[in-house]
Amino acid sequence: MKASTESLLSQFKVLADPIRVRLLALCATTECSVSELTEVTGQSQPRVSQHLKQLCGVDLLERFKDGHFVYYRVRADGAAAARRRLLALLPDDEPQFAKDLDRLRQLRSDPAALDTSDADRSLYRALVELTVSQPLGDLLDIGCGQGRVLKLLASRAHRLVGVDIDSNARRLARAQLLLAGSANTSLRQADMTSLPFQDGEFDTVILDDVLAAAADPAIAIHEAKRVLNPGGRLLLLAAVDDDNVAKTRQNFSDWAAAAGLRLAAPRPVPGKRARWLLAVATTAGRATAAA
Repeated sequence: MKASTESLLSQFKVLADPIRVRLLALCATTECSVSELTEVTGQSQPRVSQHLKQLCGVDLLERFKDGHFVYYRVRADGAAAARRRLLALLPDDEPQFAKDLDRLRQLRSDPAALDTSDADRSLYRALVELTVSQPLGDLLDIGCGQGRVLKLLASRAHRLVGVDIDSNARRLARAQLLLAGSANTSLRQADMTSLPFQDGEFDTVILDDVLAAAADPAIAIHEAKRVLNPGGRLLLLAAVDDDNVAKTRQNFSDWAAAAGLRLAAPRPVPGKRARWLLAVATTAGRATAAA
């Protein structure tokens, strides 16, 4: 058989799976990130990535990077005419395709829902697990950004306050928290080294991936300790990669010791190929549960 015929047969074989047909239909409409496709299809990220690899392998899709994210789209080079004829076979009136496109539009109307990786979901699960062992009470999120953690924990805390120096991030966070109906949340402009709160005002304080950017992390931790209830918990959170997990773990230990805090063993999230490090610190007179 001709090479073009062999290629067509390979494409038909790959498209015998309904999930791959759905992925192709979406990527024929717009460029899509892996996390968007994961959210739309309800499949795990590894499974979606495997489907995408097969679609790329038969030249139906191409993969490209834009900043930190990876996107997929229908190839426009090579046998473009043959590819268009194949895409034309997809039925316009398929309800599942319309449902998938509507879901994608919903995701893109919500900036906080975009590009949530498996590592992020693992982190959110770890944070929620901490609420089982002890209620959050009044929570302060230092470096709240666009409010993802606040949005996640809103129903599990009595009161939430988010602080960030970035006005645009706070604006986006307010929009997202309004859509989520989080009436118990407020946002403030504040510097992590000089917080506008009373001593012992919060039961839980999160240093939300801000210590690496601090001129003096020890000062930031002392200030977080000041606003923490003596019986409360300070959560140290940092984005990591394979090269700096050990260094970040040691930094957590050193900074907590300097502030007179007792630190539980930092928890890598996910357990394999960690992308976050999460640790729980308490005042030295109180026992600390492992993170």
